[in-house]
Amino acid sequence: MLTIRFSRVGKKKKPQYRIVISEKSQDTQGHYLELLGHYNPHTKDATLKEERIKFWLERGATASNSVFNLLVTKKIIQSDKKRRSVTISAKRAEKMKKSQEKPEAEKAQPQEKQQAAEAKQEKPAEEKKKKPEVETHKEAEKDSSKDTSDEKKPDAS
Repeated sequence: MLTIRFSRVGKKKKPQYRIVISEKSQDTQGHYLELLGHYNPHTKDATLKEERIKFWLERGATASNSVFNLLVTKKIIQSDKKRRSVTISAKRAEKMKKSQEKPEAEKAQPQEKQQAAEAKQEKPAEEKKKKPEVETHKEAEKDSSKDTSDEKKPDAS
């Protein structure tokens, strides 16, 4: 069975893909029948040979899920179902869930930050009011201790 699929090329951590047609059981890095285009996932740029892709699809070739989705977005294939589900690993699924949850958490955080900032602004005003009362009490203690020390000195003489 013939399949149109991606064949990874490019540098480490900078993938680019060839879109090739090959036997489904063969390795993507190995022998392929025809090169049908290129796809760069970083720039979302795709150069496709539309006529050849349509030719192979008419002859009974199938497209992998990822290639099918690319062909639908580039409007080479008209399909009722716009996207096929692409299987992903469990780790990737968790990352996607976390990235979807982050915007909601980020929305909540600014409100919490504002409340915390308002609380900080209120506290210094309250502390300023409290500090003078404490200082006056301390000053009163100092004054009283000075008075007692003055009284003790004449008694000792």
